[in-house]
Amino acid sequence: MKPVRIVSGRAVPLDRSDVDTDQIIPSDWLKQVERTGFEKGLFSEWRDDPGFVMNDERFAAATIIIAGPNFGVGSSREHAVWAIQQSGFEAVVSPRFGDIFRNNSTKNGLVPVVVSPELGQRLLDEVERDPELEITIDVERRVLEVPALDLSEPFPLDDATQDRFLNGLDDIGLSLRHEAAIDAFEAARPAWMPTSAV
Repeated sequence: MKPVRIVSGRAVPLDRSDVDTDQIIPSDWLKQVERTGFEKGLFSEWRDDPGFVMNDERFAAATIIIAGPNFGVGSSREHAVWAIQQSGFEAVVSPRFGDIFRNNSTKNGLVPVVVSPELGQRLLDEVERDPELEITIDVERRVLEVPALDLSEPFPLDDATQDRFLNGLDDIGLSLRHEAAIDAFEAARPAWMPTSAV
């Protein structure tokens, strides 16, 4: 995954609570073998409604989703994160995330930003009022900023997750940080033990 230090851009106000992963990417899309093309399935059942916010051209350039509370609840599927990213979004802001969704996000480079319910509602209202409002999420400083509103709010992000984002490390990348130790261990293994096929 690529390093993520700053996400800056416009947002789309998804003013719905308890959005589950089946609503983010319906189960029909889980049959795909490839890891690409999921953007077509993002909120696909809701997109049939012409009034759905993601069909609104005012928000077409958005790279951040401002969501209601409990975003990404429900079943575990990385496909939900992939669909959001492949649609051009780099971060989701919500007062609360489903634990599994949040974990999948951090392992794939999608920044989940937890804000207070009051700030979450304010952001929804402000973005609805001004679709060109610029929002900056600074992962290094752990701060969400909206310069036009003179707003700067810290958000929680543990050190290990911040390190993942700043250095672009997925689980394999984290393991490869110990490549020398792994090689040394393998070199010292007794010859009678099984080895991996080359």
